[in-house]
Amino acid sequence: MARTFIGGVHVEEYKNTRRAQIRRMDPAPRKVCIPLSQHIGVPSVPVVKPGDIVDRGQVIGEAAEGLSVPVHASVSGKVTAVYERIGSTGNKVTCVEIENDFEDRDAATIKPFEKRLPDTTPEEIIEVVKNAGIVGMGGATFPTYAKIQSAIGKATSLIINGAECEPFITADHRTMLESPASVVNGTKILLKALSLRRAYIAVEDNKLDAVEKLNELLKDSELIKVQVCKTKYPQGDERQLIFALTGRELPPGKLPADVGCVIFNAETTAAVFRAFAKGAPLIERVITVDGDCVREPGNVLVPIGASAMDVIEACGGLVKQPYKLIFGGPMMGVAQWDPEAPVTKGTNAILVLSREFEGVGKYGQPPVCIHCGKCAEVCPVYLLPNYIAEFDIAGRLEDAERFGAEACVECGACSYICPGYFPVTQHVKNAKSKIIAAKKKAGARISR
Repeated sequence: MARTFIGGVHVEEYKNTRRAQIRRMDPAPRKVCIPLSQHIGVPSVPVVKPGDIVDRGQVIGEAAEGLSVPVHASVSGKVTAVYERIGSTGNKVTCVEIENDFEDRDAATIKPFEKRLPDTTPEEIIEVVKNAGIVGMGGATFPTYAKIQSAIGKATSLIINGAECEPFITADHRTMLESPASVVNGTKILLKALSLRRAYIAVEDNKLDAVEKLNELLKDSELIKVQVCKTKYPQGDERQLIFALTGRELPPGKLPADVGCVIFNAETTAAVFRAFAKGAPLIERVITVDGDCVREPGNVLVPIGASAMDVIEACGGLVKQPYKLIFGGPMMGVAQWDPEAPVTKGTNAILVLSREFEGVGKYGQPPVCIHCGKCAEVCPVYLLPNYIAEFDIAGRLEDAERFGAEACVECGACSYICPGYFPVTQHVKNAKSKIIAAKKKAGARISR
């Protein structure tokens, strides 16, 4: 029986690329623009300058003090600029621009880890993962080495997140289908790092072909079990995944390790394996490119720093006027204003949608909350989103806080289900961000 959680919503899947095999971006980009802040924490520090010749996989940004990871060149070539630009999240970031020489010279530092896994210590694994610049590739971009460190001694269960519940995105699905050994072996490395004897690979039941591939490799393994989850959004959120697999509830403000779990995305897990087997730093990733404006949707292995437009052109270009360009899924992704925005380690999809697909002006009426309560029925963290949204509009932050705005996981289920097409999620996010900002300023709970 497929495992699931309370709440959530059945969204239109649009898994158009589920049978599209991963292919390398062709043509490769003439230049890449690599942000030095692609992770939660302190941006890395540039160690190259214009005119420098770099190799693929060479460090171009060293990890800063504190929570940080290094950044590597995704192509070989000449550094043409180190400058600031607006990143995909709307913040200014320092970037290194490299002109591709198309020689694909690998840095001398890229070589397999020499020790056998049984002889490797957790500290050595953490060091390899950090030096490879690996971060959460499902979109969160938390440095993977730090997640391992924080879970040692606390977590009793390792969960590999292969749910991929957002519409359109099939990058993890194809990775599990085409490179199941990288996911399984990456899981074994993480088990060793955490000194655990139990891991679950969670996959939704709309990906049973991936389940079959993984089970073929695992056979009767006592260490790793594939757990089939019901296809429902947002099954891939850590709170819902933990509840579905263990029955434990993760309280707001707590980390999975606080309830004995640690979760890594399937693509992240495969990247951990590649760092050991090949010595490969995180310089490329699989991206789903889709939407009704894209001529040839597919799953593409893209160098970090390639522009969205270059990736789209490698998929045949556009067939109609785009209305919205999104990095990530339609539920939680970030709309982009610049088609030259660079792909980062956390970019799992590029979606290009038309005005017709988005339904702009289709309903002929302004958005309105009709107080039907559907948003409360689907909220996976049991909030009353309509009330929080109204409090945001009225500027009543203390009431929004009292109703739990900070617990919102920003999944978008409330806006999706709303029959009045009211932007519930946006208002709840606004209230949440205002509350957090006010607390930082005041250093205390908001009060009347």
